[in-house]
Amino acid sequence: MAGRFVRASKYRHVFGKPTRKEFCYDNLHISRNAWDTNLVKANPEYLSVNWESSGGGAFAVIPLNERGKVPDQIPLFRGHTAAVLDTDWNPFNDRIVSSASDDGKVMIWQVPQGFTLYTDAEEIEDVAPVAKLSGHSRKVGHVLFNPAAENILASASGDLTIKIWDIGTGQNNVTLKHPDIVQSLSWSANGAMLVTTSRDKKLRVWDVRQEKPVHEYAGHEGAKNSRAVWMGEHNRIATTGFSRMSDRQIALWEPGRKDPIGGFTSLDSISGVCMPFWDDGSNCLYLAGKGDGNIRYFEYENDKFEFLSEYKSGDPQRGIAFLPRRGINVHENEVMRAFKTVADTWIEPISFTVPRRAETFQSDIYPPAFGMKSAMSAKEWLDGKTAVPAKIDLESIYDGNAPVEVASDYKPAAAPAPAPAAAPAPAPKKEPEPVAPVASRAPPPSMSDQKSSISAMANKFKDDEEEEEEDDEDETSSFEEIARPVQRTAAPVRQEQPKQPPSPVKVAAQIHRPASPVKTSSPPLSARVAPAPAPAPAAAPAASTPAGDYPVAQSLEEIKHLLEQQNKFIMTQSEKINAQSKVIGQLANEVETLKKRMASGAQDQSERIRQLELELEAARS
Repeated sequence: MAGRFVRASKYRHVFGKPTRKEFCYDNLHISRNAWDTNLVKANPEYLSVNWESSGGGAFAVIPLNERGKVPDQIPLFRGHTAAVLDTDWNPFNDRIVSSASDDGKVMIWQVPQGFTLYTDAEEIEDVAPVAKLSGHSRKVGHVLFNPAAENILASASGDLTIKIWDIGTGQNNVTLKHPDIVQSLSWSANGAMLVTTSRDKKLRVWDVRQEKPVHEYAGHEGAKNSRAVWMGEHNRIATTGFSRMSDRQIALWEPGRKDPIGGFTSLDSISGVCMPFWDDGSNCLYLAGKGDGNIRYFEYENDKFEFLSEYKSGDPQRGIAFLPRRGINVHENEVMRAFKTVADTWIEPISFTVPRRAETFQSDIYPPAFGMKSAMSAKEWLDGKTAVPAKIDLESIYDGNAPVEVASDYKPAAAPAPAPAAAPAPAPKKEPEPVAPVASRAPPPSMSDQKSSISAMANKFKDDEEEEEEDDEDETSSFEEIARPVQRTAAPVRQEQPKQPPSPVKVAAQIHRPASPVKTSSPPLSARVAPAPAPAPAAAPAASTPAGDYPVAQSLEEIKHLLEQQNKFIMTQSEKINAQSKVIGQLANEVETLKKRMASGAQDQSERIRQLELELEAARS
C-alpha cells in the first residue's frame, strides 16, 4: 500500500533529452585552465565559451542557431593579456557580455550586429572590447551582473575584494572586503543582497550598498570548493560542497539562521564540484557534477529539496550553462535547457521536457518569467532603491507575438485560484432544486415511513381503518427522493403479497441511517394494534390480545435479523474491497518496477549506441 502514495508534482516526470552529435557545437577549443568556473554562459541568442588560445586570453561567442562543426578559424573576442576565467551576459541586453581574466582586468564587450562565425573574409577580424574596468590588483575569477538593476556588475578578485561597477560610467562605486578568496557569488532577485562562499569555509550574506556582511555562517567543512546560489524570489540559499570525509553535500539556508534547514544532505562520494543552478519558474534546483555526466534535479517544496530524477550520460562535463527561462521552447513543453562541454571540444545541448499529450500552451508549467526590462537604473540602485524586474507572459511567446509584460509578482497572475473557486460553484446551485419539494411534505419524515413499512409486514392483522391510515402515511412519507417512487410502486405489492420483500429493504435502508427511531416507533404500533381488543373485556377477546402483540414482536425480530444480515454483507464487501486494494497496490508496484527496467534498458541501449557511434567515427578517422 505504501507504494501507491506518491508526492504530487507537475515536474515529477521531467526528463533530459540529449542532442545528436551533428546538431551540437563541434570543433571547439575550450579553455583548459584549472580555475573553478563554469567555462560556458548562455542567453537566448549566444553562447560565450572560455577559449584556449595563444597570445593572450580570449573567449568565443557562438550564435545558438549556428549548430554543427565550427570553422577552424573564427572571430574571437580578444583584449586580455592572460587567460579568460569567467564571462557573464547582461540580463537586459543579449549583445552585452562581460569577461574576467587572469590579468586582473574586467572588460565589457558588445556583439556586432549580424555576428556570425562563417565569413568569406581572408583575414578573420577579432572583436575588441568597448570598455575596460581596472581596479583589481590580482586575477579576477568571477563576474556577475545584477539581475534587477541595469549596468551593475560584480567582480570577485584574488586581491580579496568584490567590486561593484557601473559599466555605463566605468566607475567602481562599492567595494566589499572579503577575508579570503571568493569561490562563488550569487545575487538575490531584487539585487539588494549578495551571497558568497570562500576558502575559509564561510557562507556570507552581504548588504551590498552598506558594504558589510549582515550574516556569516560556518558552511561546508570539506577542503574542496563550495558553491552558493540564491533561490530567486525565495528568501533561501542553496549551497553545494563537501563534508570532512569528502562526500558531496547539499544544504538549504535561510538568511539569519546559523544552521542549514534540515542539516547537510549527502549526495555521493564523487570528487567533482557540484554546480548548482536555480530555475525560479519551476522551483527546481539542478545540480551538475564537474567531471561526471550526471545532472540531478530537485523540486523545492515545504523547505525541502524533493528529488525528482537524474539525467545520466557517459560523457563527463567540465563546464555547463543553463538558458534563461525566456529562451526555452514552450512549444515542446521544455522547462529548461542546458549546454554542457564534452571532452573540451564540443558543447551538447540538453533539453529538459515535461511530457504532455496536449498540443496547447501548458500554463501550469509556464508561469511568467523575467523579461529584458530592468527594475531600476544604476543610479537608482546606488541611491538605495530595491525592486524586482517586470515579467513577461510566456503564452504571448507561444502565440508568436511580442512578449507581454505582467506584474513582477507572478503568484497572482499564474495561480489558477479563481478557476477552482468557480468550478465547484455550480454544484450548490443544482442541489437546492430537489430540496424544495421536501419542504412541503409532512413534518415526521422517518417515523411515519418506518411505521408504514412495519405495519405492512403485519397487514393480515389490520382492519380497513388501519389500511386507510397506511395509505395516508404513504402519501405523507418524506424519505429520500430516490426511495419515494419505490414506495409508490410497492404499495399494490403489499396488498397482494403480504410477504416482506419490498418492505424489509426500506426498513434496512431507513434503519441504517437513523437507528434510534426503530425503538421509538414500536410503542405507537402496539398502541395501534391494542385498541381493537380493548373495548371487549370478555374472555374470548382476551385471547386476541397476545395475538396482537405477537406480530409486533415478530416484526422486531425480523428487523433484527435483517440488520444482522446487512452487517454481515457490509463486512463481506469491506473485506473484498481491502483485498482488491491490496491487489491494485501490488500491480502498481509491478508497473513501476517495469517502468524502471524499461527506462534503464533504454538508457543502456542509448549509451551502447553512443559508444558504437564513437567507435565508428574513430574507425573512419
